[in-house]
Amino acid sequence: MSEIPGDLKFMKSHEWARVEGDGKVTVGISDHAQGLLGDLVYVELPNIGDRVEAGTASAVVESVKAASDVYSPVSGTVTAVNAALADKPETINEDAYGEGWIFTVEIDEPDQLNELLAPDDYAELLEEDDH
Repeated sequence: MSEIPGDLKFMKSHEWARVEGDGKVTVGISDHAQGLLGDLVYVELPNIGDRVEAGTASAVVESVKAASDVYSPVSGTVTAVNAALADKPETINEDAYGEGWIFTVEIDEPDQLNELLAPDDYAELLEEDDH
């Protein structure tokens, strides 16, 4: 299992959120999630300006095995999308916590971040899943 970055917060559905400090939150899927999905072949991104709600499907990642919704960990407005994923969805497989980010949201309610899992809690969740 790869190292889980300490600056991230997680959803139980394996999305991560990185607080950028300017009221924006970058979202991706965890290394564990990309491992379960296998080789990604397509990513459906939200549009810049889209309004997303915490806990709702905001993007889709598709692998040779399955398609999986990507839920937004926070509510707000999409301010950036990782357009490079259109040509290279496998970037998520290679660098889930870095170049494989999916979209950025300008957050409406920073308190929502408190409801997400800390890295240690997420690691514990993964260990429970393995049993």
